[in-house]
Amino acid sequence: MIEVEKLRKTYPGGVEAVKEIDFEVAAGEVFGLLGPNGAGKSTTIGMLTTTVRPTSGTARLAGYDVGERPLAARRVSSVVFQDPVVDRSLTGRNNLDLHARLWGVDPVAAKERIEELVEAVGLRDLVERPVATYSGGERRRLEIVRSLVSCPRVLFLDEPTVGLDPFIRAELLDVIEELRSRSELTVLVTTHYLDEAERLCDRVAIMHSGKIVALDTPERLRAGLGRELVELRVDGDASVALASLRARGIASETAFSVGSTLTVPLNGHTSSEAVAAIHELGLAGAVSARQPTLDDVYLRLTGGRLAEAA
Repeated sequence: MIEVEKLRKTYPGGVEAVKEIDFEVAAGEVFGLLGPNGAGKSTTIGMLTTTVRPTSGTARLAGYDVGERPLAARRVSSVVFQDPVVDRSLTGRNNLDLHARLWGVDPVAAKERIEELVEAVGLRDLVERPVATYSGGERRRLEIVRSLVSCPRVLFLDEPTVGLDPFIRAELLDVIEELRSRSELTVLVTTHYLDEAERLCDRVAIMHSGKIVALDTPERLRAGLGRELVELRVDGDASVALASLRARGIASETAFSVGSTLTVPLNGHTSSEAVAAIHELGLAGAVSARQPTLDDVYLRLTGGRLAEAA
């Protein structure tokens, strides 16, 4: 449903925001783009939604080239932007009716579609109220409904939960999951919240400095670091401590350090063996064992925690 080949964007002044990326998204798949601000996620979304012109490469939505046939690509897709786009002075229903008319949706079909969607996202009791009275999470729900009124085949969610408190964010994720279960909609979501990616996405691509540095299912990305790892803080040079652990056979090439923290995947070792070796070498005062996360995957690939870099 989405095909991207050697897609590249260079802005005036030579800033290369996206550097020849490749990926495909199957029909009905939820695909995530992870990365901090400046990684190239929003520029990628901009090119796929025809609001940013690619410098080179190709991108197709349902077979339509976004550069050569932008109107056709827009007809099969919709987008929920980071910033609010609904009219706060209108009611929720007015916003939805207006959007349906702008897209040329048959009035009878639009009414049925709107009723179905507002029920699905829990807005039935709010849809007649002015949007100015909505909470941030309620506005976000309305924007998702608005994006689906035209029955798109591809939906882009660009940081859909940014700025929302944790409770409202969790509610909105429930809404997205419910909508996904009701159709074969293909979704591409950008986020820097790893729990969202774990919960929503069939596959994720991690972007860093305009490139895709990893692409797979969340489970397989985590599995690349084994079933368990130990994390420790060291005094002195972390690279020397890491070399000592490698010399003892505890740390492999998947181990890495960021600042004074070492993360050591336990490939073939138990946590008790690793902790014993760490203490024998006198490397750490605080050691903990846990399962790998997507944050560990990102940290190993880029040298910075995703949440801190966003």
